[in-house]
Amino acid sequence: MEKQTNKMPDFQVKLNQESSIKHVIGIVSGKGGVGKSFVTASLANQMKKMGYRVGILDADITGPSIPKMYGLHGNIKGNDSGMFPAESENGVKIMSVNLLLKNEEEPVIWRGPVLVNVVKQFWSEVVWGDLDYLFIDMPPGTGDVPLTVFQSLPVDGVIIVSSPQELVRMIVTKAYKMAHMMSVPVVGVVENYSYVECPDCGKKIEVFGKSDIDEIASDLGTKVLGKMPIRTDYAKSADEGAFSNVLNEYIDDALTALVQLS
Repeated sequence: MEKQTNKMPDFQVKLNQESSIKHVIGIVSGKGGVGKSFVTASLANQMKKMGYRVGILDADITGPSIPKMYGLHGNIKGNDSGMFPAESENGVKIMSVNLLLKNEEEPVIWRGPVLVNVVKQFWSEVVWGDLDYLFIDMPPGTGDVPLTVFQSLPVDGVIIVSSPQELVRMIVTKAYKMAHMMSVPVVGVVENYSYVECPDCGKKIEVFGKSDIDEIASDLGTKVLGKMPIRTDYAKSADEGAFSNVLNEYIDDALTALVQLS
């Protein structure tokens, strides 16, 4: 009789043979609309400026926004080794489903198994080359794609993105608990839409009310790595495809935490 074992199955996907990636960081949230892509691109830009080799894997297959933010359109090429990611003006390597579509405005209406296979292919069939940090822009929630990323890719840690709204405790806690259940470390939390700064007097106006993110992070045993205001100039750069020029000054603690992973 064959001996039974409780060993968990290994779902890890092999990285493309012509790629080497030191750190894989997931950017997650329990809900949509909080600015995951904005935080992902901000971290990538700053790490690139600091001299690191950086890439972004856009795992938000049904709602990709990274290429538009950087002004990139479908030019992906490949050879026998795999597909080559696009590259932004500031040298960030980017792979997204929108770079493969003939019409980037067409909706991606695929079922879960197809979505997760695309994410795996972005890891195994893309020639990333040598990277210090690969940021994964996750879809919101705790569905098939985040589960696949946690199980199939060697994620070193996640940064949770939140906003100062009433349901933030539940939203952040869901994301935190999913990472904990998948044995993925939580690097910390970044809050978006924290306030608006008055252009005349400099006063910080809390549009969504007082934030409880410090207390929530403390209760979960993690850190707040940044509180970002609403900046119309940043939003304009994203809309115009010029996000390469944005250097987000509000995420220094997140950058420090990432560098300490080395």
